[in-house]
Amino acid sequence: MENSTEKRNSLINDNLGLVHACANKFRSRSVDYEDLFQAGCVGLCKAADNFDENRGFAFSTYAVPVILGEIRRIFRDGGTVKVSRTLKERSRAALKVKQELENELSREPTISELAEKLSVSVSEAAELLTVSMPVISLTSQDESTSRQLDIPTEAPQEALSEKLALKKVVSLLEERDRKLIELRYFEGMTQVRTAQRLGMSQVQVSRREKALLIKMRESLLG
Repeated sequence: MENSTEKRNSLINDNLGLVHACANKFRSRSVDYEDLFQAGCVGLCKAADNFDENRGFAFSTYAVPVILGEIRRIFRDGGTVKVSRTLKERSRAALKVKQELENELSREPTISELAEKLSVSVSEAAELLTVSMPVISLTSQDESTSRQLDIPTEAPQEALSEKLALKKVVSLLEERDRKLIELRYFEGMTQVRTAQRLGMSQVQVSRREKALLIKMRESLLG
């Protein structure tokens, strides 16, 4: 059971980059990026809980649709979501601890770091963060334009364009950086296995991956 828990936590910690990549697809759509990211983390936790490696495909292949589904839920679920007072209080406490950690680390803490600080599971920590997320009605009016909010949908042409743009950005990376991205996001390797393949430490892979994702995002956004 312990090995199973460690493997699950490793899948979550090693693939937070997927959440950022998915959340970025919905930027500038009337929802704060932090809310998109938190919803994506819930999807990542669900994917880690239900992933079956025996089916022969990479974790990232399975996780991305689940992450996108949770993010789209923000736009899809209209009406009022009922949350217990106890859960709201725990959520406020979690947000306070998250802010304290952010000040202490001088960066946004990971879900696992917050979970450890709260002495709860990673999935529970993600849930506590999402409790306070705003719900957007599909029939509500956009204050700036006085029109109904658009539902974010991905046209086939847009998906193809994004794939071509991503392929171009990856091709411009230095050979070692390109290999790192390919191993992590195209072959679905963990940071530990990627480090072994590239002769790096897991920490070095983590830091370089974050820097590359920022660089690639800037290139894609122009």
